[in-house]
Amino acid sequence: MAHMTLSATGAAHPDMVWQRYADVDRWATWSPQIKAVHSVGRRLGPGLSGTVQGLGGVRAAFVVEAVDHDRRTWTWRVRLGRIRIRLHHEVRSQGRGSITSLKMHGPRLVLLAYAPLARLALHRLVQP
Repeated sequence: MAHMTLSATGAAHPDMVWQRYADVDRWATWSPQIKAVHSVGRRLGPGLSGTVQGLGGVRAAFVVEAVDHDRRTWTWRVRLGRIRIRLHHEVRSQGRGSITSLKMHGPRLVLLAYAPLARLALHRLVQP
């Protein structure tokens, strides 16, 4: 297993960035690899589970492990077949905008393959 951390800085206010995370219906607006989120709940919260529909109809199961709305952090596990990844997200103030970071834990080759899409999504996430 490997670890990788990515981050992006942008002009969007941290509260706006956090709301883009907290409302799962908005994930597809900033994350080009996500086409839809299928879950009973529509707000980010511990225990929220479902599937993320990606490119080419690929569906990955997920479970949200932890959410701290005050600190703007959340952690989830994603599973696609035998592949399992744990992702931890954080949003902080950075000057007049925000910085978001993503810490990933999973198979090294999977993280390396996913990193370019994740970087693009993070950069889109922090834009106004």
